[in-house]
Amino acid sequence: MLISKNIPLNTVFVLLSFLSISTLVSCFNGSAKENENSLKPLALPVYTVSSSNAETIKSYIGTIEGKVNVEVRPQVEGLLQEIYVDEGAFVEKGQKLFKVDASAYQEVLNNALASQNVAKAKLKNAQLEIDRLKPLVENDVISNVKLKSAQSDFEVAKASLDQAKAAVRSAEINEGFTIITAPVTGYIGRIPKRVGNLVSKSDKEPLTYLSDVQDVYVYFSMNESDFLYFSKLKLKEDSTNGITNSKGALRFPKATLVLADGEEYNFKGTVDAINGQVDRTTGAISLRASFPNQNNILRNGSTGTLKISETKKDVLLIPQVATTELQDKTFVFVLDDNNVVSRRAIKIGGTSKNNYIITDGLRSGDRILVTGLDKISEGSKITPINQ
Repeated sequence: MLISKNIPLNTVFVLLSFLSISTLVSCFNGSAKENENSLKPLALPVYTVSSSNAETIKSYIGTIEGKVNVEVRPQVEGLLQEIYVDEGAFVEKGQKLFKVDASAYQEVLNNALASQNVAKAKLKNAQLEIDRLKPLVENDVISNVKLKSAQSDFEVAKASLDQAKAAVRSAEINEGFTIITAPVTGYIGRIPKRVGNLVSKSDKEPLTYLSDVQDVYVYFSMNESDFLYFSKLKLKEDSTNGITNSKGALRFPKATLVLADGEEYNFKGTVDAINGQVDRTTGAISLRASFPNQNNILRNGSTGTLKISETKKDVLLIPQVATTELQDKTFVFVLDDNNVVSRRAIKIGGTSKNNYIITDGLRSGDRILVTGLDKISEGSKITPINQ
């Protein structure tokens, strides 16, 4: 600040004093406003707890299998001569799939037929011998012993013919086994063998798998706690979904299948089979759900996520964002009648979308903070913004 030499000294002192007082007043007013703002309660959103219905969803990893999943194996040994189908092809029951070289089995059949013809001739000769001896015995020309011996030879020849016929039938069956047909309608799996490979019924690996996937099973495991939950729903009467049929048998809610691409399958499934024992190692029980497969989207060996939803009646719900965690406990900030907050521990009984289901620690009508939990502490007073 430049001060002119012509200004009296006492005037300079007056000006400086005025500036100092103005600065002090300004600082005092600013501090007062800051203190006023700091004492004013924060305005934060508040949620009023109430009871309502809640949909809970439990998820389980499942493996998809066709209701009919058949190993196709050869019944005879030989070189694979023909493969009539390709991997992944859809085939009808009885359709030809493979052919094993039948030359050796054809020769066995020819020998069996020849033996059968010999047996027929022997039977015919035995009958002729009986016919020749009968009149001689009747006229006492020869003794009855020779006739009995001829009749015995006839019975032996007859048995030999039956044996030869059985050998022919066996050879025909084996020769027929060289053509391998589809035992059921379905889709062909991988074919590891190629034309020229030696195949037999003792092979570790089948020729292929044939899956009927018009309807499929989804196998999954559920822990014992979840199983007991679904089993006792009717006794608890806390669900809007019935789980027993007209005969009182256990019936789970309808199941939804989420495919590997994350999309939900169009049709709902039914849990229709439950293992009779709990796995002692894992503490889980195996279940099976059936799904229709009209569009042939589901294939044997695929995986998916099985979701079983349940609508629980009259439960307390709070937003998940309204909670904080400390060590192994979950807390919320509850407002009293004077809008003073206090921290309270709660127990969570499940989730429903973005909400927690509360089993202990809150009751209907309680008010809790939703957001801004990091801005307040125990005993803080707030201005509630009702949601």
